[in-house]
Amino acid sequence: MHIGRLLMIACVCALLSACVTPAPGSDKVRITQSAADVSACTPVGNIKAPRDAQGQIDILNADTEMRNQTIGLGGNTAFETSSLLAEGIAYRCP
Repeated sequence: MHIGRLLMIACVCALLSACVTPAPGSDKVRITQSAADVSACTPVGNIKAPRDAQGQIDILNADTEMRNQTIGLGGNTAFETSSLLAEGIAYRCP
């Protein structure tokens, strides 16, 4: 019984501390909400933080998810079109 409780506690701790690993270079991705900041840039794709089964966003990992998606699309700037929904457009800027 004691081992079972320890295992359950370990699982809960692992779930609570789960986080998204940043992609290499994602720390250099610029996030903006100003269209003027991306006016001279090339759009490379849409980005959107994943939702769970209930449609909820993991707000703790949304920023990292958007940065990772931007890198994955070959971009270096994320234009956030909706901060509430954690979505936007990835751009490659000079």
